[in-house]
Amino acid sequence: VHAYVERKALAHSLNDTKTAVQQLHRLASAIVVVIIIVVSLLVMGVATIKVVFVVTSQLLIVGFMFQNTCKTIFESIIFVFVMHPFDVGDRCVIDGVQMIVEEMNILTTVFLRYDMEKIYYPNSVLLTKPISNFRRSPDMGDTVDFTIDVSTPVEDINALKKAIQLYIDSKPKHWSPKHTLIFKEIENMDKMKLVLCVQHTINHQNYGEKSSRRSELVFELKKIFEALGIKYHLLPQEVHLITNQLNNVMPNANARIPT
Repeated sequence: VHAYVERKALAHSLNDTKTAVQQLHRLASAIVVVIIIVVSLLVMGVATIKVVFVVTSQLLIVGFMFQNTCKTIFESIIFVFVMHPFDVGDRCVIDGVQMIVEEMNILTTVFLRYDMEKIYYPNSVLLTKPISNFRRSPDMGDTVDFTIDVSTPVEDINALKKAIQLYIDSKPKHWSPKHTLIFKEIENMDKMKLVLCVQHTINHQNYGEKSSRRSELVFELKKIFEALGIKYHLLPQEVHLITNQLNNVMPNANARIPT
């Protein structure tokens, strides 16, 4: 299934690249045709240098009027063919939003958001933005934050480390042996915050598989906590009860209501 998805993404990428090249070819062909016509008129003596100068001046004026359009086209070409930060099917993060590249053109790129909403970005705008590409990233890391009671014995914490090590070693296809259990801080003198840092054997291009592996890890941590009796207990809280005289709050039920 994974190979099929990769081949499908590659086919879409090649198709969109071919489309972009064809669009660039049409643009370049139009420019070349104009140059050939001008040179041909000069060679055949149909147009004098003075006429060509006048026509060129008019073209420069038109170019000045559409300089922003020309600048946008140039920047888009640089982005698509020189920078080329992604291909069709790549999972990217832009402006903090995770999206999949759906379609690439000379001027725009179409993204598909997690809720299947299509988002169109001008390539000249993407040129100025940092882009995170999951597919081109190496094996990526993940973290699980949790809190335990500050009174948890050191022996139980050591047993927790060993149990985590055993689980990760038992899943070599899912997790790299490298992992770290970090003690972040003690808060309010009653709880200790920890974070487990692990490394997948994949990047986050296949986000569903990544999430599934993380869910299994969290569930395994739950079973380890239950087996070792590691819990978190809230500190006793003082509760002050205030008794109000009902007669002072509510009117006398037997009182006559004035008419």
